[in-house]
Order: sequence, then structure tokens, then C-alpha cells
Amino acid sequence: MKIGFSKIVVSCFAAVLLLTFFNACKKETDQMIPPTIEFKTGAGYTVDSATVGVSTPIKVGIHAEKTEGNDFLNMFTVSHSFDGVLPVVEDSTRLLNDSEHDVFDEDINFTTRGEAGTEVYNFTITNRDGLVVTKTLTLTVQ
Repeated sequence: MKIGFSKIVVSCFAAVLLLTFFNACKKETDQMIPPTIEFKTGAGYTVDSATVGVSTPIKVGIHAEKTEGNDFLNMFTVSHSFDGVLPVVEDSTRLLNDSEHDVFDEDINFTTRGEAGTEVYNFTITNRDGLVVTKTLTLTVQ
């Protein structure tokens, strides 16, 4: 049985068209990758948990970035707790869902309490999918 060259070419062409059609119709799936958040480093920034004196000025720098195409950053929250008490939200900033919020940079200045104890600060970024990432800084005040 002989198969003509033109039938082979037509079959291959049809297979390529069919594969192209199915690939074009495939939906992109959201990988649900959380955003990144890091402490800024450099002179004047506190980046690690530390023991500090009472009423000490502290500067923390935050740098956060989106990790997926349309999953823009939409909320930044700072909360703190003193001596193991439940965290209290100190500040919450709503960001717009647009391409201007691929990156978030913020410097936060505060002063430790005038009494000894443990202060825990949580810096949280949330993206459009609701994925949350938190960096924590623990200060032992003496």
C-alpha cells in the first residue's frame, strides 16, 4: 500500500494546526506564589532582632515585590505586641491594584517603650490573591 507524499504533508500540517489550536486555548493557571518582603539594610536600619535600651529610636526599612504578573501588592500592615500580648494593628496602608504597585518601599520610625520588656513588630504585605507574607522583628528592651 502506497501513501502519497502529499497525504503525509497534509496530515502533518493538520496535526500542527490542531496542536497550535489546543495550546492557544490553554488557560494560564495562577501559581499562587506569595509576594516577597525583606528588611532594607544599611546604615541606620534595624534588620535583626536585638537588645536595645528603653526609649531607643528604631528605623526599619521594608522592601516588598510582587512575584506574579497580575498579583499586585494591595495591603501593607504594621502590628506590634508588648510582652506577649496579642498583636495590635498599628498602621495599615491599602495599595491600589495597578502596575504602580509591583514594588513597595517604606521606612518606619518608632521609639521603644520607656520600660523593660519584649516588643515584637510584624510587617505584613498582602497581594491581590490574598497571599500574605510577614517579617518579624523582636526587640528586647532593657
